[in-house]
Amino acid sequence: MTGVMERVLAWKLLPRLMMLMMSVSAWRVVEWFMTLPDPTSQQAALVSVVTGAMTGAFAVWMNHEGNAHQTQAKRLHRKEDNAK
Repeated sequence: MTGVMERVLAWKLLPRLMMLMMSVSAWRVVEWFMTLPDPTSQQAALVSVVTGAMTGAFAVWMNHEGNAHQTQAKRLHRKEDNAK
C-alpha cells in the first residue's frame, strides 16, 4: 500500500487537480463578467480579485514545480554518494 501512495504523491495529482479547478473557475468568472449587459464596479472588482488570485496561485505553483525537480535530483545525487 505504501508503494501506491508514494506513486500517487509523486504524480502530484491533488495539486494539479486543484490548479485545473482554479483555472476553470477563473475562466467561468471572466465569461460571466463578459456576458453582463451593464457591469457594476463591484462586479469588476470581483473579477479583478479572482484573476489576481489566479495569477498568484499560478506563480506559486510553477515555482513549486520547478523546485520539486531540483529537489528530486539532489536526493538522487545524495543516494548515489551514500551508496559509494
